[in-house]
Amino acid sequence: MLRTFTCGELTSADINKEVTLCGWVQRTRDKGTLLWIDLRDRYGITQLFFDETSAPEITKKARSLSREFVIQIKGLVIERESKNKNIATGDIEIKVSDIKILNESKTPPFTIEDETDGGDELRMKYRYLDLRRNAVRKNLELRHRLAIETRNYLDKLKFLEVETPVLIKSTPEGARDFVVPSRMNQGQFYALPQSPQTFKQLLMVSGFDRYYQIVKCFRDEDLRADRQPEFTQIDCEMSFVEQEDILQTFEGMVKHLFKTVKGIDIPALPRMSYADAMKYYGNDKPDTRFEMKFVDLNSIVKGKEFKVFNDAEAVIGICAKGAAEYTRKQLDELTDFVKRPQIGATGLVYARVNADGSIKSSVDKFYSEEELKKWAAAFNAQAGDLILILAGPTEKTQKALSELRLEMGTRLGLRDKNKFSCLWVIDFPLLEWNEGDPNLLASLAGRWHAKHHPFTSPKLEDFELLNTDPGAVRANAYDIVVNGVEIGGGSIRIHDRTLQAKMFEVLGFSKEDAQKQFGFLMDAFEFGAPPHGGIALGFDRLCSLFGGADSIRDFIAFPKNNSGKDMMIESPSEISEEQLKELGIKLSQ
Repeated sequence: MLRTFTCGELTSADINKEVTLCGWVQRTRDKGTLLWIDLRDRYGITQLFFDETSAPEITKKARSLSREFVIQIKGLVIERESKNKNIATGDIEIKVSDIKILNESKTPPFTIEDETDGGDELRMKYRYLDLRRNAVRKNLELRHRLAIETRNYLDKLKFLEVETPVLIKSTPEGARDFVVPSRMNQGQFYALPQSPQTFKQLLMVSGFDRYYQIVKCFRDEDLRADRQPEFTQIDCEMSFVEQEDILQTFEGMVKHLFKTVKGIDIPALPRMSYADAMKYYGNDKPDTRFEMKFVDLNSIVKGKEFKVFNDAEAVIGICAKGAAEYTRKQLDELTDFVKRPQIGATGLVYARVNADGSIKSSVDKFYSEEELKKWAAAFNAQAGDLILILAGPTEKTQKALSELRLEMGTRLGLRDKNKFSCLWVIDFPLLEWNEGDPNLLASLAGRWHAKHHPFTSPKLEDFELLNTDPGAVRANAYDIVVNGVEIGGGSIRIHDRTLQAKMFEVLGFSKEDAQKQFGFLMDAFEFGAPPHGGIALGFDRLCSLFGGADSIRDFIAFPKNNSGKDMMIESPSEISEEQLKELGIKLSQ
């Protein structure tokens, strides 16, 4: 080894030891005859000391070093005069007796510091330099710890880690696939897996009753802060279980991760039906760190002269505690917020509950003081509270009010990243009508689409509704939500060929298409498939949640940008005519 210690482990107990360290030059402080250099590696920083009066040649060589030079030094551990309590090695420094330059460095395009001067695109282009920064390194260490503790928990429960294929068959259900042309079978294509779903079900048929995999998945969909074209899942499946068994097992895993990685004891996770999540939060992944539940005002506000409320399918609102002092400018900002195209509300009605108990609203000319007090009573609003109301089509208004609720939670400081509120959302609809989701194939528009995936079992008591009212069928499906982020979801699966065929029929598959796409799975169900179910947790999202970040990118070693591009290696890129010819692909002009 070129070093005897790392830059993060020497303490006062090592004083008078001769040591050898290797690392990168972080910064230099030159005080004339005395010189100090901070040497950095993955483990920390150690201060190096040079005295020109006693070691002129070594000090001269040290002065030739620039930031990010890679060096090896030998020297004596001595007590540091001006101690630094902010670093583990702050009680000592190394009086250097020998220095060797292992490699020089150009001046970095941004500072390798916790607070860097590099913008996102620049740091992504030089990601190998960005990874030297403590903040990013700690994110990847957190990711490593979460992976280790996940494996520890599942291993103790006799789960077996099994790798599934990366080159698989493209299917028309779900988000768009990334496809890979086959050279040996020209004109045919593999797909990169959106999940190992069918393979883990086949493993259950094979008798591997407890499977897991920390696995890469791929989806060709529009990107945002919590999405990447390639992402990682904690993918799990169990045989001979019911929904309660899955919930108990993976609630235990989440509690284990919070305890071992964050040192936090999470209470038992409450359960909320999908219907209640939409009714009270307008969102199937509600942030329950704060209340501010929706209140339905239809029975209170209609029948007056205010046409907006009279014509609306839904009139719903929230009560922001202590926000009655909001200025007209702040209220105008909220109105502009809900009218943004991505939110889609047409306007905002508000009412203040004043300190004396009187109520002032933006629609006073339509409602008397007594009528406004009924509003306050519906919200249980107290003096100093602000009522915010939206109206319109139910689904659209719920979505807009959900965004407004989260905005108010942020403004009022109710979304503390160091506070964690976890829950299960259950009883999802089995199906949803697809009017044309941009992340789905166009051929799926105008038909029923699986809310989770087409292998999710319906609740037994709703089975007959598949023939009469598919939209009313509830699924044996569940999501785990933390702080308004869906970190995982799963279901009890269909394990009967007849029921699976019926599900494909409802989804608009012909018998021939179902057999062509998923015949291998339905055939397997005829060979003693056990009852089974599972869950997949978004590992990148889990990492960012534990790290207190909004974006998953800093928890991925080499992420893509919001355009799906790797700025460092310049991918995706064109390939040569020769490669295309080998693959039997001709690009149209």
